[in-house]
Amino acid sequence: MKPRLALLAAALATALATVTAVVTAPNPASAATLTQVTNFGTNPTNLQMHLYVPDRVAARPALLLALHYCTGSGPALHTGYGLSSLADRYGYIVIYPSVTRSSKCWDVSSPQALRRDGGSDPVGLKSMIDYVRNRYPVDANRIGVAGFSSGAMMTNVMAGVYPDVFNAGVSSSGVPFGCFATTNGSEWNSECSGGRIVKTPQQWGDLVRNAYPGYTGKRPRMQIWHGTTDTTLSYVNFGEQVKQWTNVLGVSQTPSSTDYPQTSATRTRYGGTGGTPPVEAISFQGYGHSIPFDAAQAVRFLGFDSASPTTGPPNPTTTPPNPTTGPPNPTTPPPTTPPATGGCSASVSLNSWTGGFVATVKVTAGSSGTRGWTVSMTLPSGSSVTGTWSATASGSSGTVRFTNVDYNGALGAGQSTEFGFQGNGSGAGMTPTCTAS
Repeated sequence: MKPRLALLAAALATALATVTAVVTAPNPASAATLTQVTNFGTNPTNLQMHLYVPDRVAARPALLLALHYCTGSGPALHTGYGLSSLADRYGYIVIYPSVTRSSKCWDVSSPQALRRDGGSDPVGLKSMIDYVRNRYPVDANRIGVAGFSSGAMMTNVMAGVYPDVFNAGVSSSGVPFGCFATTNGSEWNSECSGGRIVKTPQQWGDLVRNAYPGYTGKRPRMQIWHGTTDTTLSYVNFGEQVKQWTNVLGVSQTPSSTDYPQTSATRTRYGGTGGTPPVEAISFQGYGHSIPFDAAQAVRFLGFDSASPTTGPPNPTTTPPNPTTGPPNPTTPPPTTPPATGGCSASVSLNSWTGGFVATVKVTAGSSGTRGWTVSMTLPSGSSVTGTWSATASGSSGTVRFTNVDYNGALGAGQSTEFGFQGNGSGAGMTPTCTAS
């Protein structure tokens, strides 16, 4: 692996982007599994494809292309980022591709990758989209792409070369379209990663427009996330992406609104003030390459949270049926096991690496529901909490108490929510206990 790619891999191994997916509706036990798909179409760089189809699919499901970070994989994104659990809730389908080259980074640098149907990774990714659309009645107006780090760079590339395919994109800790371009075969562009490539909005916009010459149709909306102290991919790239996509979408660089959706986060919206503006930018003060990315906010921006799933998945079709007049009335089958009596319960899942971990904790209300909750967990000796999202932590080592925040404390009987934290050391053997108030 080239030295700079190794640095990026190391940064991601020790600072895996933290995520949260707040789930406040009862979810039945899921039997859906991640399935590998082969022979999905033209695939010049030998990408792998995994597909997640939830048990309950919307009548006209949205489709998400989810792109991993360097050294990552599609299955790792499936287990660690909350996108599949939200698919269970809203009935959309997720494609999880994987790079097979040694760096496990996406090609966002070559001339082939930066023009429509030019070759390399984007062609294989487009084949995956076509494969799913030919087999499921996907809503053509709700196809999105989301990525993290190298995957965020590829999000910008896919939105640029296939604007007629995607309705919206989510770029978490990435760089603008074309910023990483090289002509010497290198995957890495130090000038871009270091924040030394600065262009006018028109220049950035022209790079996108020149990727598909003559195209005059719709362009995807873009949501951009970044930490202000990112030393892996400079924070300068956050502002350059805003310049690029406001220009591409023809909206002012002056924010239409500014608010503060999370601790340390500033959100600016451009060209609109609602939940799905043309451009939305979320900046985290004091955070580096690892940021408290909120999957639920991303799904909201993509417009995937508006359809209710049906009681079962549609049979795959070779030709998508005509659209329905609207989504069916929501159905909420009972959980396969009754909610716990009184109080609340909690379970934890881990993503671990040498020297650190990310824990996702699911809190489920008992038969009486909750007005608030506290989860206590004893960390192994030498381990400590370094960051928390969707909960407030009391203490950082030994026995740590996590208390709900204002939006996820009130749960009805059997309802669930999730919070998470990142830590140093090992998270093995932690057992959470939940107390309701």
